[in-house]
Amino acid sequence: MQSLTFKQLYDLPAVVDLTTAARALGIGRTKAYRLTRNGQFPVRVIRVGANYHVPTAELLTVLGVTPVPLPRTSAENQQIQTPDG
Repeated sequence: MQSLTFKQLYDLPAVVDLTTAARALGIGRTKAYRLTRNGQFPVRVIRVGANYHVPTAELLTVLGVTPVPLPRTSAENQQIQTPDG
């Protein structure tokens, strides 16, 4: 199993499957499922039916990677008020 690069981490969707999260953490698939069953996976795991999902933002936090903020739209920039106004 090959670990993920920083570029691959930044390109992840909002949630990833357990196998992808395990790859990012350098954990094998079998161990990831075992840790999840025992409530010991290092990131919150959300079970949806038979599938496990991991929030990418939490995964990045555990890895010590700062998420890249999305650029603001011009409408959002206009809504930002300074302390003076």
